[in-house]
Formats: sequence, C-alpha cells, structure tokens
Amino acid sequence: MHTQIRMYSTHICPYCMRAENLLKQRGVDTIEKIFVDNNPERIQEMTRITGRRTVPQIFIGERHVGGYDDLVELDIEGGLIPLLQGLPYSVEAN
Repeated sequence: MHTQIRMYSTHICPYCMRAENLLKQRGVDTIEKIFVDNNPERIQEMTRITGRRTVPQIFIGERHVGGYDDLVELDIEGGLIPLLQGLPYSVEAN
C-alpha cells in the first residue's frame, strides 16, 4: 500500500498497538508514528488538528480516521481497504 499512514501515539498505548496490528493485517508496511509522550507541543498539535486528546489518532492520507474504535468500525463497514488503496470511500446514510 502506498497511502501515507500517520498515527499520533504513545510508546505504551495498547490501542495504538492494536491499531498498528490491524493496519499491518490490511497490508500497511509503514506507519509514521508521532509520539506525544512527554511532548506538550505534539499533544497540542494533535488536539488542534483532531479536536481529541486521546491516542491513537490515525490519518490515512489526509483523512482523519479517528481512534482505534473508529478504525475498526471503518474496517467492518468495508471502507478501510479502499481508503488504504487511495480510493474514495464515504459512508452512505441508511
């Protein structure tokens, strides 16, 4: 997969590790990790960009996917692989 993956993370976050494992299962080989442990500037950056203070915060390309639960939901809905392949994906309202 060639789509850039960026993840705000900490070194000990179990949900960050789960998110990384799921992405690797879906064919991702490189994840740019931005560690926010003891780094107030990175925490502020993450909060400003996402509106959230929890990790992980995952970006696929320029799209903010959200956290681990959001990533799993996207995968269950069938949207993760197309997004990783650079294809457009939107959730249809039922």
